[in-house]
Order: sequence, then structure tokens, then C-alpha cells
Amino acid sequence: MAIVNATDQNFGTETGEGVVLADFWAPWCGPCKMIAPVLEELDGDMGDKVKIVKLDVDENQETASKYGVMSIPTLLVMKDGEVVDQVVGFKPKEELENTLNKHL
Repeated sequence: MAIVNATDQNFGTETGEGVVLADFWAPWCGPCKMIAPVLEELDGDMGDKVKIVKLDVDENQETASKYGVMSIPTLLVMKDGEVVDQVVGFKPKEELENTLNKHL
């Protein structure tokens, strides 16, 4: 499955079903740039079990505010629209896989 770029308008729809990793990021954020290839790899490895959604916080402040995102990157693990876990800052692929596997 490809990584989806969400907006304030479609975030609820994109994250409402199954296990979703929501990446709150911004183009100017160094650690966000570092985690992007990790998310691509995760999508390749786990894309059949986990949907990855990216949300640019500069363009979608309403959603970032709703979920209390204060620093980026913030990764929310969501299951059927509910937040079940959260990771803040850059993390290696293995750590993200372990976090996701807890919710599958």
C-alpha cells in the first residue's frame, strides 16, 4: 500500500479503519526528513497490515491541534480511528515495527 498524504478534511476517513501509523511532520523538520525513508521501508514490509498516513502540520494545523501534537515528528498509532500508541522523535525501523506489532 502506498503512503497517503492526508489533510484536515480527510484525516478521519484515512485513519478510521484498521491499524494506521499517522506521521505528523513538516518540510523544514530535520528529523522528519530522516524518518521518511524509514516509513517507506515500513510501508514495503508491513503495508498489507498497516496503513501509513502523513500529515503536514503547517498546512493542517486543525488536526495537529486536535491530537495535541506539540513536537514533530510525532507518530500516532491508531486502531479503527482511536489513538492506541504514540512515538515522538526519530526512531529506528525496528522500534517502530515493534510498536506497530503490539497493535496488530
